[in-house]
Amino acid sequence: MPLSFPFQRGQLVVVVVTTPRQKIWGRILGLETAGIAVRGIDIAPWEDVLTLVNQGHADQVALDTRFFPMHRIEQMYLDEASSGVPGLGEVFKVRTGLDPMEFLADLELPRRKNR
Repeated sequence: MPLSFPFQRGQLVVVVVTTPRQKIWGRILGLETAGIAVRGIDIAPWEDVLTLVNQGHADQVALDTRFFPMHRIEQMYLDEASSGVPGLGEVFKVRTGLDPMEFLADLELPRRKNR
């Protein structure tokens, strides 16, 4: 019986990349053999992010859309509770009162005009 692939568009994940080493928390926008597109933030300043969002300054959070080529990806895991420890999305919701999926929502990109 084949296993189902757990990483799907829209899921919350943590991606660990190399050169430079970073941990990114975000939503999967796309996943292909070339790499992964994620809408998210670097989790190094996690407490600062939560503080800014709580103070109503979510616009100051360095939230962006990134593509990481597969050769930079060291590991990726679903943002889920493990051994009684809540996932980052759950922590974000409890600490800020905001839905992490809405916070990490895709940007509305301007449409290209037909010529």
